[in-house]
Amino acid sequence: MNNPTLLALGATVLCCTLAVAGVHTFASGRAQRQALVDRLAGGAPARTVGGRVRRFTGVDRRLRRTRLGRTINLRLSATGLDLTVGEFAIYVTAVVVALWLIAAATLAPFFGPVAALVGVWSAAIFLNWQRQKRIEAFINQLPDVARLIANATAAGLALRTALAMAAEELEAPAGEELARVADQLTLGRSIDDALGELAERLPSRELIVLVTTLVLSNKAGGSVVSSLRNLTQTLEDRKETRREVRTMLSEVNATAFTVPFLGLGSLVLINSSNEGALARVTGSPLGQILVLVSLGLYTVGFFVIRRLGKIEV
Repeated sequence: MNNPTLLALGATVLCCTLAVAGVHTFASGRAQRQALVDRLAGGAPARTVGGRVRRFTGVDRRLRRTRLGRTINLRLSATGLDLTVGEFAIYVTAVVVALWLIAAATLAPFFGPVAALVGVWSAAIFLNWQRQKRIEAFINQLPDVARLIANATAAGLALRTALAMAAEELEAPAGEELARVADQLTLGRSIDDALGELAERLPSRELIVLVTTLVLSNKAGGSVVSSLRNLTQTLEDRKETRREVRTMLSEVNATAFTVPFLGLGSLVLINSSNEGALARVTGSPLGQILVLVSLGLYTVGFFVIRRLGKIEV
């Protein structure tokens, strides 16, 4: 105890231990306070169902108050992605900045803003693609949905109970969407409103027919079992037809995406064979106009090919 070195070392260890404990207590209390604020404010949960920690909760709360944030939130809810508005906005911003820097360094400074606009446009296309993918998956499950509801109704169950039972039996996305409808019915919403919101969230002819059948049967009564069983066979036939049409048009859709990549590849090839060529071309207003016109023509070609390969079934 009389050794000053040991006393100093013991005091240092004790201070470091108390400092670590204090920092841990402060961080834990701050996290609990933030979780309480999120719950009271009605914001996004701190964790997902799978246990993943939500990121950028502050940005998410601010964006949800804006019109753009509400629009993004509606699109994200239709895609089934496990992302909040804030996470999606931050990720898109990071990708846009990266594309700007890469295009400006690889091609020419003029292509930086163009690449950023393409990044924003690609984010919108990605959301639409995810939504369409979820709609297609839901349509493929519609025969099973109609069959389960018909069997439950034939067994004497009410339509609300049949929807809840179908939600438990089916996998995603049909199970998740029907579970959302069942939760809304539990909270007091009418069947018309809950099913109508489902048809707006995942628009398709098949779903509209199913929703109309259920709504009319709920209002006017009638033989809902026979109607649903006939509808099940129709949905099965449409499912096979859609699969055949999608297979036949796969080459057209691949061509639509190949054409813009050919244009991008030609720009990279020109700039690599003659370094600084694109910078000299875009250094004048005339060159910039010509580049924008060519990009516009590639965009028009993309949409024209996509439209020619789009067949409504």
